[in-house]
Amino acid sequence: MSNSHSIVGSKIKGIRESKNISVDELSERSGLSAEQIESIETDDFLPSLGPLIKIARALGVRLGTFLDDNDELGPVVCRAEEHDRSGAISFSNDAAEARRNMDYHPLARQKAGRHMEPFIIDIQPSEEREFKLSAHEGEEFIYVMSGELEIAYGKEKYTLREGDSIYYDSIVKHHVHGALGKAARILALVYIPF
Repeated sequence: MSNSHSIVGSKIKGIRESKNISVDELSERSGLSAEQIESIETDDFLPSLGPLIKIARALGVRLGTFLDDNDELGPVVCRAEEHDRSGAISFSNDAAEARRNMDYHPLARQKAGRHMEPFIIDIQPSEEREFKLSAHEGEEFIYVMSGELEIAYGKEKYTLREGDSIYYDSIVKHHVHGALGKAARILALVYIPF
């Protein structure tokens, strides 16, 4: 696994240990199993954003803390050529093989104290039609830059094409994926109350 993937697990473990919190205690606080937390910390698998948000809340940190490189108090500029060079972070949806389908390019790693997480996300084509929906606190805004996207939201499904956008409450179970066999590139803003 590449370094861009491995930073998340090691940062979670480092924060947990610095706060003298055991895996079992973090499990109890987050509602995730101890095995799930250990798998995340050792980078055996990267979860969807929902479990990462639960871990962040249980540790008393922002989600962005797991992605940060530096702490910049002023504005942060992310140049177009930096999106691909900075390394993508992949998240799965509780399946190790799913991590290959979505690559997240963080746009504000250095911004300290942020409450929004902006990403460019490349979604690879997939023929899969069964998805495990997840929910977490906050709100999400998605703008389709190219391709075609499908969003399962509660009992509804929405198809979005280039130029379309959607804004929704993340507390409702949802899943974002490419439309059947289609790739997409999206701008996503995830707001998580702290």
